[in-house]
Amino acid sequence: MALTGRAGLLAAVGIVVVMLAPQPGPALAGVCLLLAAGIVVDLVFAGAVRPLRFHRSGDTLVRLGRSATVELIVENPGSRRVRGVLRDAWPPSAGATPRVAPLDVPKGERRRIVMTLVPARRGDRSSVAVTVRSVGPLGLAARQGGHRAPWSVRVLPPFLSRKHLPSRLARLRELDGQHPALVRGQGTEFDSLREYVVGDDVRSIDWRATARRNDVVVRTWRPERDRRVLIVIDTGRTSAGRVGDAPVPMAGAAAGGGGLLVRPDPRPAPGWPRLDWSMDAALLLAALAARAGDQVDFLAYDRAVRAWVSGASRTELLSSLVNVMAPIEAELVEADSQGMVAAILARAKRRCLVVLLTDLNGAAMDEGLMPVLPQLSSRHLVLVAGVSDPRVVAMAGRRETTEEVYDAAAAEHAQLERRRITARLRRHGVEVVDAPPEEIAPALADAYLALKAAGRL
Repeated sequence: MALTGRAGLLAAVGIVVVMLAPQPGPALAGVCLLLAAGIVVDLVFAGAVRPLRFHRSGDTLVRLGRSATVELIVENPGSRRVRGVLRDAWPPSAGATPRVAPLDVPKGERRRIVMTLVPARRGDRSSVAVTVRSVGPLGLAARQGGHRAPWSVRVLPPFLSRKHLPSRLARLRELDGQHPALVRGQGTEFDSLREYVVGDDVRSIDWRATARRNDVVVRTWRPERDRRVLIVIDTGRTSAGRVGDAPVPMAGAAAGGGGLLVRPDPRPAPGWPRLDWSMDAALLLAALAARAGDQVDFLAYDRAVRAWVSGASRTELLSSLVNVMAPIEAELVEADSQGMVAAILARAKRRCLVVLLTDLNGAAMDEGLMPVLPQLSSRHLVLVAGVSDPRVVAMAGRRETTEEVYDAAAAEHAQLERRRITARLRRHGVEVVDAPPEEIAPALADAYLALKAAGRL
């Protein structure tokens, strides 16, 4: 049972009447009796909420920043009309509207209530409960009850970096010889012969062809296809830090299918975690590598395997990746670098490109990845990519007050540590990409294309 605002208003009026009455005792008894009678009438004639039946339909997938629609059908098998309000409870991050909807369901009929969800975070968003308040004919009291009507919507990464894909695909076509401007790399797939020029690798000289001519002739090579790329995302504590300004995608139709393009709203929002920026970069690299004909696998790891995708076809790769990425959250534990390397080596038997997306944090790298890196780099080509914090760069440039001078000193020290880690990684033969949030995805794609062009894959 629940009392309505009308009952409270009548009670307040009754108190005023009692205070003004010459004989408060009988007046108070009369007001209480009248109010109690009205409440009893409402409870007797209000429609029952327990027999109500609920059915759901609608979207189960939506990209972050877009809107999803979920329909709730309320069926009344009871003998009385149910008139009141309904509250469909979702987590605050689901962005569900309306929070409270009017409800009027005659006996034996059903009504449809449409909920619009604009989620603010990745992951699975599930309905909590449906609460119905059925008000009596006098509007003084109501029957109230909760029901379970389960429904879940998976919020996928938005893949904002897809806008960089056309330009990188054009460069990839140049590498593959599908464009008039052919770029010959130093791969192992023979392409053609040409005359030697200063700067050519002497190992590329074709001595037999040179013997048949008067000039020195070298072989040119075409970058290989069908190589394997293993993308690894560190989901440890360092990936939880928020950096940059998170672009807010424009709300639109629910992306239950394959639509991936999301146009960002220029208004800044609180920074995304490093994990989300890493996922966005991983999606662009995966899309590019798949179009290049390479086999792309994906691993998320901190102290255990959080996600693993292997053997997906080119047409299914992106949908598989966004589905496994959606529920992944950063774990507030130190990543086990030795376990991560062991997991990589167990899954990558043949030489491949291992792309590790992690934070280039000096202390974490010195104690974690550095001691075990030679095990990985000796068997695979390794590329480490880290998302830098643009606020640190901005802090290093502000030195007007005493506090800003101290902040700038701390920022300079942090940047020096990143440069030191980058230099150590490169001495181990590891390629490094260190870029701010908005640039990490295209920078990683460019590094992959550079490796392709150099024939190092």
